[in-house]
Amino acid sequence: MDILSEIIANKKKEVKAQKELYPIKLLEKSVFFEGEPVSLIKYLKRPDKSGVIAEIKRKSPSKGIINEHVSIERTSIGYMQAGASGLSILTDNHYFGGSAEDLKVARSFNFCPILRKDFMIDEYQVIEAKSLGADVILLIASVLDKKEIEKLGGLAQSLGMQVLLEVHNEKELINSISEKVNLIGVNNRDLKTFKTDVKTSFDLADKIPSEFLKVSESGLSEPQTIKDLKACGYQGFLMGETFMKNGRPERAAKEFIKQLV
Repeated sequence: MDILSEIIANKKKEVKAQKELYPIKLLEKSVFFEGEPVSLIKYLKRPDKSGVIAEIKRKSPSKGIINEHVSIERTSIGYMQAGASGLSILTDNHYFGGSAEDLKVARSFNFCPILRKDFMIDEYQVIEAKSLGADVILLIASVLDKKEIEKLGGLAQSLGMQVLLEVHNEKELINSISEKVNLIGVNNRDLKTFKTDVKTSFDLADKIPSEFLKVSESGLSEPQTIKDLKACGYQGFLMGETFMKNGRPERAAKEFIKQLV
């Protein structure tokens, strides 16, 4: 079993347990549930922002522990002060060291678009994302078929959230595109081998229909790469490890974003 299959098998067990602990009716009573989501697309298009979607993650299957004791409050506020266009919060605990509480903390201290980064396989998770204060959900094409993407994406949009569809190659892109998604993210990391190659984003740039905002994800560590990707039509850049491996991720983000001007 490859790591992605293992993660999904574990996620199914997690979701089943969560449904029993926190029924949907309870999620809908959250203080965040009735809130108006913030548009990631609008923030990515703002000229005073960098296009960087700054991520908080403590560990990963490929790198192990990255920044175990990161302060969600300090880092999320610092990311936005540094000029990030939005936040990405990992909520998977077993493989990435995140939690639902991390997203709630980030939401409490920031008025900005927040992406719930997790492996979404069930409508329950979409409703849960809204109850945590998320504005955007991630759907992974290598995990879901088109019917599932449309079901989960449609539910998210009905709740006012936007949908980032993650693809890894042209086949996934062609098979997964739907009006139930708002942004297309090209993940430069192969989720089966965890190797990264930014060439993936460049190769797919012209193949993404113009009605979708383009996001490049993973393996982004040089300001010049961001500039080159912008020239190819990308407006969003999901970055985590480049910042998180620093003791103060928000400072690393500030220095990086300064170089994009």
